[in-house]
Amino acid sequence: MVLDSKRDKVNFIMDPAANALRNVDPDIISFTALILAAVAGVMLYFSYDHWELLLPLSAIIVLVSGFFDGLDGKVARLAGKAGKRGDFLDHVLDRYADIFMIGGVAVSAWCDPYLGMMAIIGVLLTSYMGTQAQAVGAKRMYAGFLGRADRIVLSFAIPLVQLIMMSLGYRELDLFGFEINAFEIMMLWFAVVGNLTAIQRAAITWKGLKAA
Repeated sequence: MVLDSKRDKVNFIMDPAANALRNVDPDIISFTALILAAVAGVMLYFSYDHWELLLPLSAIIVLVSGFFDGLDGKVARLAGKAGKRGDFLDHVLDRYADIFMIGGVAVSAWCDPYLGMMAIIGVLLTSYMGTQAQAVGAKRMYAGFLGRADRIVLSFAIPLVQLIMMSLGYRELDLFGFEINAFEIMMLWFAVVGNLTAIQRAAITWKGLKAA
């Protein structure tokens, strides 16, 4: 699932919203996305015991956070405020947002902490390889199996999947002899596919630098 390349498909929603917010400081939009990500992370942490309320709410807040995260750059370009400082701030806040949302699951009762740690490592390395490519003179790297848009979609969908499971009386499912819930499947995906994406991006960048 590589959704970063499909962002143009939602421009019919994003462009009117960006135009409506063109007089708002893009940094405020970036910080709003971060705060919402932190709120979502807290809700996900406590959702194990309060799943009826917090699972759907956290899913909605993750989606709204992702929406604002996609708006800040568009608003900056519309207002003529796009620049390196804003781009740098956006990347920094995105990483904290990733940690808040994924970390909320990683340290919760939904997930084995070792699996959670590997998921966070996979996500951070994926993003690091993308920006490191730019740092060494190559283009900003968005290629790979797992981009940020993918993570946001999964972080929105999985709480709803877990909610449906809980409503049907299943906190966990038997998968090849292992008891596992929807959140653990997501974190396993982040851990494995995230690290594979980091390796993939590193290989593409290395090959490009060698050719240059």
